Amino acid sequence: MPDARQNLTHGRRMLVLAICCMSLLIVSLDNTVLNVALPSMAKDFDATLSGMQWTIDAYTLVLAALLMLAGSTADRIGRRKVFTIGLTVFTVASVACSLAPSLEALVAFRMLQAVGGSMLNPVAMSIITNTFTDPRERARAIGVWGGVVGISMAAGPLVGGLLVDSVGWRSIFWINLPVGLAALLLTLRYVPESRAPKARRPDPVGQLLIITLLGSLTYAIIEAPDAGWTSVRILIFAALAVAALIGLLLYEPRREEPLIDLRFFRSAPFSGATVIAICGFAALGGFLFLSTLYLQDVRGLDALHAGLWMLPMAAMTLVCAPLSGRLVGSRGPRLPLLVAGVMMTASGVLFAAFDAETSNVTLVVGYVLFGIGFGFVNAPITNTAVSGMPRAQAGVAAAVASTSRQIGQTLGVAVIGAVLASGVAESSYAATFVAASRSCWWIIAGCGLAVLVLGALTSGHWARETARRTADRLEDAEDAELTRAATRS
Repeated sequence: MPDARQNLTHGRRMLVLAICCMSLLIVSLDNTVLNVALPSMAKDFDATLSGMQWTIDAYTLVLAALLMLAGSTADRIGRRKVFTIGLTVFTVASVACSLAPSLEALVAFRMLQAVGGSMLNPVAMSIITNTFTDPRERARAIGVWGGVVGISMAAGPLVGGLLVDSVGWRSIFWINLPVGLAALLLTLRYVPESRAPKARRPDPVGQLLIITLLGSLTYAIIEAPDAGWTSVRILIFAALAVAALIGLLLYEPRREEPLIDLRFFRSAPFSGATVIAICGFAALGGFLFLSTLYLQDVRGLDALHAGLWMLPMAAMTLVCAPLSGRLVGSRGPRLPLLVAGVMMTASGVLFAAFDAETSNVTLVVGYVLFGIGFGFVNAPITNTAVSGMPRAQAGVAAAVASTSRQIGQTLGVAVIGAVLASGVAESSYAATFVAASRSCWWIIAGCGLAVLVLGALTSGHWARETARRTADRLEDAEDAELTRAATRS
């Protein structure tokens, strides 16, 4: 296929970036808006704490399980084609969510949303990576991409609170319709098609193992507080997760074209970015979940005022995300990662050790610190994940990074919810919430500390050398395979 990117003007590249950012906006906005609406949904459906967890994790779980498949499929059959399918499915499923008659139906439609969502962010990142080939220009584009997350965090609580209070929680899904349709039409008109030079074959066994691992692990964590941590049902699902992980580690390296190319992880920056993404987004998922429940169920605020209280965090993310992208482009990922780790750790410690939520001033300070930290963490994750890899593998590499984010958010909500459920008393929910959440905040602080330590370890000279050697090996192996294929034909 001719490389349509060669004929793209600067303005056309900016338009492609804007279209890709629209897809990120509806996916990110969907998550932030949903958090504000959780208490209203719980009242309508008489849902338990685990039910609220499933409305979030059903989406992130399916998303995490399918992202790598979507990335490799897009590299094989066409990135624009998969992207347009994803926009269509996501938009239709959003309408279905707004019409859900029960919690079970809502969870099912959220899973369908995730099927479409899995075709958006990693494929959009792959389109960006293949459109912006200059490293500095690409870093700036990824910074803009990261800034969209800040916009969604700033707008989500306010838009969601306003819609929930004025129209009802079902209206939060309506906002995806006009944005999704606009992005779909613009994609068909302006985004050039692109594929990887060599198509990757499907890996159904690897895909099944990933679904088993993530599904079993999440189910065990969410349901354990009600069923009992040592119940037979929980132990069976935990054993399934362990078996699936072992199966992946044994099976994938033996495949010629694995779903997860474990050779990527020989690159210290790539491995570090993967773990940092899990820790950073676990902290985000837990932070939003705790904050929503505290502000609405303990302080008794309505959805709009709860959104206003979370605005300082969102505003700092909006400001810091593009700044982080520029720093990555000019100075590399080290400084943004260190700032992110320090700020997220400080925020978690403020809540865990000093009960920051009990004072208005410390509550706002805690939100500001976390917003700064999260604003700085996203751009270096994305840039590190894709910059050291051959562009032919951009879809898979970007999908691994996106998968790590979703795994982190899934585990964050699951673990934080499980720890909270184990400590809070239903008879005196508001009175016991702060004490029960203290352990949760220590977990969030630990995630921030992991970002700090890994950011320092995986951004130095040694780490960059491992990335260079890994990229060379991957390119050599790919050239050899292309040569063998040409010989056979």
